[in-house]
Amino acid sequence: MSEPAGRHREDKVANTSVVAGANVVAGADVDAGTNVVTGADMATGTNTATGESTTHSPDFSKIRLDFPVLAREVNGRPLVYLDSAASSQMSAQVAERIDHYHRYEHANVHRGIHSLSQEATDAFEQTRDRVQHFLGAANRSEIIFTSGTTDSINLVAHSYGGSTLRPGDEILLTQMEHHANIVPWQMIAERTGAKILVADVDEHGNLDLDDLRTKLSNRTKIVALVHVSNALGTVNPVQTIIRMAREQGAIVLLDGAQSAPHQPVNVQELDCDFYAFSAHKVCGPTGFGILYGKKELLEAMPPYRGGGEMISRVSFEGTTYEEPPFRFEAGTPPIAAAIGLGAAIEYLQSIGMEQIALRERELLEEATKKLVAVDGLRIIGNPAERSAVLPFVMDGIHASDIGTLLDKQGIAVRTGHHCAQPIHDRYGLDATARASFAFYNSSEDIDRLVEGLEFVKTFF
Repeated sequence: MSEPAGRHREDKVANTSVVAGANVVAGADVDAGTNVVTGADMATGTNTATGESTTHSPDFSKIRLDFPVLAREVNGRPLVYLDSAASSQMSAQVAERIDHYHRYEHANVHRGIHSLSQEATDAFEQTRDRVQHFLGAANRSEIIFTSGTTDSINLVAHSYGGSTLRPGDEILLTQMEHHANIVPWQMIAERTGAKILVADVDEHGNLDLDDLRTKLSNRTKIVALVHVSNALGTVNPVQTIIRMAREQGAIVLLDGAQSAPHQPVNVQELDCDFYAFSAHKVCGPTGFGILYGKKELLEAMPPYRGGGEMISRVSFEGTTYEEPPFRFEAGTPPIAAAIGLGAAIEYLQSIGMEQIALRERELLEEATKKLVAVDGLRIIGNPAERSAVLPFVMDGIHASDIGTLLDKQGIAVRTGHHCAQPIHDRYGLDATARASFAFYNSSEDIDRLVEGLEFVKTFF
């Protein structure tokens, strides 16, 4: 009798491949094994070692066509989407791959003996391989599937932190953290008796490394910080910080929700202990995310949740647990979302993360130059290095009013505290408007934003 499908089969079936570059009609059927190549003007070579496209000059005007939502109108005006820091848009290729799973491959994964289950398992586990290469992880067992960055941080806080922290131990955070990288640590500190310290941010939006160094000590057990700030766009010098933490014997968790979508990331080169990001910020589906953890740390951590899939054997006398990654993946997973993330990563790599970073840097520089010329507008912070985020305020106009009036013109920006109240408190603000960019944005989008802001001024 043949063996039931296991965790990961090496004899993978052909899976739909998605390559960026032109429009794919939503709703079209995709046959299994079909390569959905959509960019005639785009080189199709791929580095098989890294998955990165060998294209040197992608045509972003054609790539923009891969996102059908960008062709719609909002309030009678063509949509300008400048809220990718909250959630990026999904390409037609990724949507097609998810649809293909639902139409032709839907079955539960792992252990199923029938062909449909084996095909679903192959597609599901292929995503783990893709994420491993996307992050430069040493081992596929270091890639944990979660429901998002928030879930990933909670897993580390409650499993690693809950099992290692003792009264008097210290957790070091920064003023620019998202609430998802504050609240879980507050919860675990209260439970364990550990203490939270916070490194300051200067008036420009840079992390104060002298203050951070002063607050690091042999009592510091965990340093948890954002790689790129969602509120300011600050790109933190994480390699320097990781080296400083190592000198005190602390482990480091990086919140990568805003770095994974915008720049190449190699966790081995960074030497971080944990790294988390969300699928919906890298052109994938909502409700799914990734936790990278060093193998030796994951193996020593107790499960975060209990149930099916994460066990080796169960009896009423006791239970033995699976090895990572499955130890941390209790219950039936969001299979379609996992497959969607795999397709999204393939899509991004077909463009090239270096090319994406370069494109977004150009957009950020152009937007910064044009927005500072708007009378009465003030961009918050001027960090040494900034990602594709511009937070701003306007004299005498509340952020929510800015957002409302821009929406009337078909322009989508985010307003509020962006789940980062402490950094807003640092600048004495209750809210900002935030324009955030992605590689599918254009110079025309920036001009429409400036035009919209001029209208906001005249309205008030």
